[in-house]
Amino acid sequence: MSVDNANLAALVGSRICHDLISPVGAINNGLELLGMSNSLEGPELELISDSVNNANARIRFFRVAFGSAGEQELGRMEIMSVLGDVSKGGRIKYNWSSQEAAARRDVRMAFLAGLCLESALPYGGSIQILRSTDGWTVTGEGRKINVDEDLWSGLASDAPKVEITPALVQFALLPEAAKEAGRQLSFSQSAEKISISF
Repeated sequence: MSVDNANLAALVGSRICHDLISPVGAINNGLELLGMSNSLEGPELELISDSVNNANARIRFFRVAFGSAGEQELGRMEIMSVLGDVSKGGRIKYNWSSQEAAARRDVRMAFLAGLCLESALPYGGSIQILRSTDGWTVTGEGRKINVDEDLWSGLASDAPKVEITPALVQFALLPEAAKEAGRQLSFSQSAEKISISF
């Protein structure tokens, strides 16, 4: 059995997220039980609860972004739930504009594009995901956009011009996912806005 590197990475991502979501959910259930029994109250419980909720949201987001895409669709409510939860705990607020379900591979590319945009928004901001008849546009807005030209130019070519670190793996995965889907990536930027289209 042969598996190419991109699919192997997606399978590894799916497995890691699958294995992490259950214990994080169990911790959350334990915190809820502690809260109901009044045996533990205060800012400590709130901090732990917020951290667990944030970890759970990021794992769900990563499961779509780094997991296996397959042919199935994701419903709008599921997508909105993931993005709503990931927006609660971070400096980036996501906005999903499509009213319909979407192919998991398209949502995966949109989430990978969102992760690329997060790296360009050091002071936080918002990320808008828009689906049109022409394709998808994912736009980040915030103050002082920070773009590494060599890193970002790799989105439009087959090989990034810089070494990809674990924090920037989305810049290697997005072009592969686009190629696999038969899509062309492009990006544009201004002083306070940057967009990726596919």
